[in-house]
Amino acid sequence: MKKNAAHVTDQDLKLKARLATLKCAMTLDKREEVMDVIQALGREFPKDPDALYMSTHALSDLATRVAADLARNAPNSYQAHELNAEALELQGRWDEAAKEYQGILQRNPDVPGIHFRLARLILSKPNPAPTMAADAKKELDQELKINPSNAPAEYILGELARQTQQWDEAVEHFSRAATLDPSFGDAFLGMGTSLVAARKFSDAIAPLESAVKLQPGNPTAHYSLATAYSRTGRKMDASREFAIHRQLTGSGQNQSQANQTPAAQPETPQ
Repeated sequence: MKKNAAHVTDQDLKLKARLATLKCAMTLDKREEVMDVIQALGREFPKDPDALYMSTHALSDLATRVAADLARNAPNSYQAHELNAEALELQGRWDEAAKEYQGILQRNPDVPGIHFRLARLILSKPNPAPTMAADAKKELDQELKINPSNAPAEYILGELARQTQQWDEAVEHFSRAATLDPSFGDAFLGMGTSLVAARKFSDAIAPLESAVKLQPGNPTAHYSLATAYSRTGRKMDASREFAIHRQLTGSGQNQSQANQTPAAQPETPQ
């Protein structure tokens, strides 16, 4: 079927042949063949719901099989424990996941990414402890000692500083995150909004312009840039960004509808 499907001109028949080939390859656990068929489906039927559905299930099954290979062949490796911790996180079993991560660090203290995952877990737990922010910051600082190029760690440190209105510290962390990952739109946005909050409007323009380019559909980015433009005397640019913000949020339409709605009449006493 794999050989013949490539030469079939009828699209419905070709799709059926590809899907049947995928089922056969999964049944026989021929993983290379599975990936070949998924790639073919992606090229030939990128929007077909059956192709997307079958590809999703095949990839999910492959992930499960590879995870089983890891557990079987290297059950005591930190990678196996990390995978188990990630599964516990997804189940909301926060304390068990934390113990797995901490166990990894006891045996392999220099593994990158584990302190970051612990920090993320601390910040994600419901009913957080009063020391949540400090505990997360400690883990993130440790992560950056191991892996100084971890842009998400710098970003979260920036968010923690921003939440306590430590604007200069927030800007430093957001700036490092943006330098490490120039495609990190949220880092540019965090830097720009922190500078606006610190009333450093001129300095805020460049990072906010980058944020708008990277996230053109983000209304917060346009609003913050409009504010920075307005406070530096660039009224036309500010008007343009405010207009985009209204368009993205629908506030202009809502305001128009409000203007057309008659004033509410007082209720008649009962």
